[in-house]
Amino acid sequence: MKKYDVIVVGMGPSSIFFAYEMMKINRNKNILLIDQGKRVEDRNCPIESVKKCVKCKPFCNITSGFSGAGAFSDGKLSLYNEEDDDIYVGGNLHKYIGVEKTKELIDYADKIYLEFGADSKLEGTEYIEEVKKLKEKSKKEDLTLIDIPIRHLGTEKAHELYKRLEKYLEENNVDMLFETRVDDLIIEDGEAKGVKITSLNKKETDEYNEIYSDKVVIAVGRKGANWLVDMCEKHKIETTAGVVDIGIRYELPDKVMEKVNKYMYEGKFIGRPGPFKDKVRTFCQNPSGFVSAEVYDNNLSLVNGHSYKERKSENTNLAILVSHNFTYPFNKPIEYGRNVAKNLNELGNGNVVVQRLGDIYRGKRTWEEELKNNSVKPTLQSAVPGDITFALGYRTMTDILQFIKTLDKVIEGFANPDNLLYGPEIKFYSNKLVIDEKFETSIKGLYSIGDGGGMTRGLMMASASGVQMARILK
Repeated sequence: MKKYDVIVVGMGPSSIFFAYEMMKINRNKNILLIDQGKRVEDRNCPIESVKKCVKCKPFCNITSGFSGAGAFSDGKLSLYNEEDDDIYVGGNLHKYIGVEKTKELIDYADKIYLEFGADSKLEGTEYIEEVKKLKEKSKKEDLTLIDIPIRHLGTEKAHELYKRLEKYLEENNVDMLFETRVDDLIIEDGEAKGVKITSLNKKETDEYNEIYSDKVVIAVGRKGANWLVDMCEKHKIETTAGVVDIGIRYELPDKVMEKVNKYMYEGKFIGRPGPFKDKVRTFCQNPSGFVSAEVYDNNLSLVNGHSYKERKSENTNLAILVSHNFTYPFNKPIEYGRNVAKNLNELGNGNVVVQRLGDIYRGKRTWEEELKNNSVKPTLQSAVPGDITFALGYRTMTDILQFIKTLDKVIEGFANPDNLLYGPEIKFYSNKLVIDEKFETSIKGLYSIGDGGGMTRGLMMASASGVQMARILK
């Protein structure tokens, strides 16, 4: 088998931008990208036509394949404000390379996105005084409102953009293996030597194929969190227990969110409601968007949201996430989140569960007839009406309800009883790899970038981490 200069596990934005930059720097490098999913043009979700999640085999088309889970999200590129002395959105890349270097990488990645077809319009830059008043109003309620410029790709436009990038990489001789599972890392005497793979088009009884390289980059995204845990345990790769974000997807009328949508497109509100004072935040706001389902390992159905450039609904959806830190003797946040998702899935017979806020206040489940007559119509038609409080956990549920009540003082109507909660929404980036300033793990020649290893959160910062990885390994 051919030996490569670099093997990258995963084909999300961090991997794509790594390969793009490496080809710019050194076209003689032999690069291999591997993903268990399909080419971007072959990725489609049947829920659009059959109105329910069919749990595609062998892997969910929303979470796997070229461009990763981000291609089926809202497609937002989070930037920064010139006056910012810190990076407030997107993870921890700046903690490894500094704020100014991170800003330079964001600018560079943004230019690439524009070159491949991103909308030149920046959201959240026109209504400075209005946003300032909204921030002051939030502060009075002990809420922090973070506003940064956002470039909105839109779900359907993101597919087109990433298809152009896919074609560019192929034309520049970057090798890509699709529908291929990485079964193991090849580690010898504490050094990376390659990977063991299985083609998903072959029978399970086929022998592993081994592909070699002295440099292996893990870029698996959140979809690969379980795989990464297994690899770290097997090969004793050093990690630290990270934070697990557990919560719900909240859907409410556009008219309630009208000012936030107009002024900022996405408002990021952060609070620490009593009595627990856990960090609670809004995330991935989708004006006139659609709630979506996605499937992770072990057939876990999670909820997410997206919005299109042209197709619109009458609702805004956003995540409300609670950050949980675990200490001794429990240090398995991913396992905890997985169990929450499993219990909720069982309540929904394998599907996402939806509940009216008013029914939670009344201490009862939501029934199909009540949902049918509700003023807020669910955009995820496959969601099963039920009671998410049975499985989400008292502390998490209390945090979310208190946060909703507080935010209602800033945005009138945010706590309307007809608003909908979908569960579970869980972010699997809690297995944080220990890496140095060159993104190298405790295994020599094994590197980590993107969301899966806990460095980044979101398309833009993952893309920036890929660019920096290429400059390090040039």
